[in-house]
Amino acid sequence: MRPDYSYRQDAAVPDFPDDKPLIVFDGECVFCSAWVRFVLKHDRRERYRFVAAQTPLGAALYRHYGLNERDYETNILIEGGRAYFKSDGTIHMVAGLGAPWSAVTISRLLPRAIADRLYAFVARNRLRISGRRASCFVPTPAQRDRFLG
Repeated sequence: MRPDYSYRQDAAVPDFPDDKPLIVFDGECVFCSAWVRFVLKHDRRERYRFVAAQTPLGAALYRHYGLNERDYETNILIEGGRAYFKSDGTIHMVAGLGAPWSAVTISRLLPRAIADRLYAFVARNRLRISGRRASCFVPTPAQRDRFLG
């Protein structure tokens, strides 16, 4: 486990505003882009910022956390300087949307190994489920300030 805000000491990670939680996602995956649209729709407090994994910042964060920057086996949630991955990251993201979504925290009762296996199954098959885009997710003009990179 890396210390909080460890990316600030990594010269390979470009500086970015980290005063709000950041979701790093596969911008070419239809499933992942649908996830971002879901968060945008339900994040009424506009807590989250987003960055596609294909951007220099997204790729640098994947490398910093020892992840394959070409495989995108997990979204990354960076909140309070700490990174969350796989099922843990998803639970934190959904819970951060507030009620009624915060009820998802009950899923923490599942052993993490089981939750992560389920997450990995969906992640491995996401392109079969929904396909891959020819281009990255493009936010609307009203959403642009919530996207980095």
